[in-house]
Amino acid sequence: MDIKARLLSMQDTKYRDFSLSLIPNISCESVIGVRIPQLRALSAELVKSGEYTDFIKDLPHNYFEEYHLHSFVISQMKDFDSCIAEFEKFLPHVDNWSVCDSLRPKCFAKNKNKLLPNIEKWLKSEHTYTKRFAIEMLMVHYLDEDFSPKYLQSVAELETDEYYLKMMIAWYFATALAKQCNCALPYISERKIKNRWIHNKIIQKACESYRIDAETKAKLKKMKI
Repeated sequence: MDIKARLLSMQDTKYRDFSLSLIPNISCESVIGVRIPQLRALSAELVKSGEYTDFIKDLPHNYFEEYHLHSFVISQMKDFDSCIAEFEKFLPHVDNWSVCDSLRPKCFAKNKNKLLPNIEKWLKSEHTYTKRFAIEMLMVHYLDEDFSPKYLQSVAELETDEYYLKMMIAWYFATALAKQCNCALPYISERKIKNRWIHNKIIQKACESYRIDAETKAKLKKMKI
């Protein structure tokens, strides 16, 4: 299958322009304009046929949609070790929040103990979107029955001026306030998050959440700095 030709055949220029407005750090030339449901359908077709092996070896890609397609393909891998191996190759090439946040490996949920050492390593990465992905995995998989307060500390200790990493830290703590409020609230009330912008963004996101009660939101609003 000529994957580039398939992607180009699905081009929607209006959707391309819309995508560019949401992801200002990628070039116009790198975006075809293919809707996410179409990319997901194509990824399922590739996985079913097995015609993806050469495609995922061909890094770096030329197009934004190729990265999305790649993310959907490897997220469907059932074997954890194989999936992690592909992620190690792929993550250094991710350069925007959209592709990063589309990474949802199905096998991670069934292998949380094996996943943790990888998250710990990714948190130490110099690459913005590898760190963002690590925080996202902590948010998705470790704020419920597998929660530990030490994960909050790991995220709170991160120092960055990168906008998309600061946003993910804020998203993580706002979600933690909804799911593990007793443990997360002291990070705001005691100002353990040293970055003022992140501190205030956490409060903003938490106050926008339907999962946090009015009383807690009122307390948080008084903690803005």
